[in-house]
Amino acid sequence: MKYLHTMVRVGDLDKALDFYCNKLGLEQLRRVDVEAGRFSLVFLAPPGQSEAQVELTHNWDPEVLGEGRNFGHLAYEVDDIYAACERLMDGGVTINRPPRDGRMAFVRSPDNVSIELLQKGAALPPQEPWASMPNTGHW
Repeated sequence: MKYLHTMVRVGDLDKALDFYCNKLGLEQLRRVDVEAGRFSLVFLAPPGQSEAQVELTHNWDPEVLGEGRNFGHLAYEVDDIYAACERLMDGGVTINRPPRDGRMAFVRSPDNVSIELLQKGAALPPQEPWASMPNTGHW
């Protein structure tokens, strides 16, 4: 058995691509638009890691999406948790669970999918503004 991808349903494909690609840093591997079925599939992965794919599924007809708490979250390892969170905040993304411990943070996509960011290797020493930043919302 081989892992293929995780599917995440999105309401606004442009906003989702902006978040996952421009802010989180994933790359688009391929896109399939199925006019007969009125949906699009976009496959993304971290640079150089095509085996770790996320499939964004966008149904063209409007639908209300829940928060997907039964889904859990996507998790990505980052080289510098503080730099990653700073880049996301600069892009307008709320850091729901700041990396106070230098190890872990959570953000949410425009469709409320929880994204966990984990520091590669050992935790970084605590530093401000992260060490005293409160949680915002939930993840």
